Amino acid sequence: MRILVSNDDGYFAPGIAALAEALSAVGDVTVVAPERDRSGASNSLTLDRPLSLRRSANGFYFVNGTPTDCVHLAVTGMLDHLPDMVVSGVNHGANMGDDTIYSGTVAAATEGYLLGVPSIAVSLVSKAATDFSAAARVARDLAERFTRAPFQQPVLLNVNVPDLPYDDLKGTRITRLGKRHKAEPVIRSVTPRNDTVYWIGAAGQAADAGDGTDFNAVSDGFVSVTPLQIDLTHNGLIPAVGEWIRK
Repeated sequence: MRILVSNDDGYFAPGIAALAEALSAVGDVTVVAPERDRSGASNSLTLDRPLSLRRSANGFYFVNGTPTDCVHLAVTGMLDHLPDMVVSGVNHGANMGDDTIYSGTVAAATEGYLLGVPSIAVSLVSKAATDFSAAARVARDLAERFTRAPFQQPVLLNVNVPDLPYDDLKGTRITRLGKRHKAEPVIRSVTPRNDTVYWIGAAGQAADAGDGTDFNAVSDGFVSVTPLQIDLTHNGLIPAVGEWIRK
């Protein structure tokens, strides 16, 4: 089994090292990740300049671009073969609810999915994590399950793992995305040059964390697995917009 690993925290992040090590027990792993932290990059592609691909001392490849760039470059130009799976992570922090719109971790997996490869995004729900081994082992479990029972079509899974030892995880729940409140206000500050600058505020708290959501599963100590799709068409509004256009 050939596995392409990427992330949005950068090729030097401890989460990707733990993930690559865990997945190496399942198949042949190639790591292609951003050269620096690109959290929040979403699905952006770099089109205004060429990209460079370099190899670090530990064998990981890194790209001066976004997570989407990394997977796109690897699948369409670097690799001699189509990978059997793309796994992105382990992200340092949650990617639940609305986070998935902004997440570079999810974006890397999404690019694999769009290129026809089954893909998984894995995140550790913690702001101060130092041990990524449990989340990496969850990713390995899912990859092993895929080898035993592969999907017959590309699939995109968003996985969030509570910050617990592996043996303390209560199991896995198949979930839907919850929803957050709006983000906290931007933070205004003044630089030493007297320029006003703004930092994007923190993500809001969960607004929809009810039964069946990713938020609920993780808070109960379960791994959350959410199947995602990319079709943004609001089919329910097609009739109403059609009537509006005709007015």
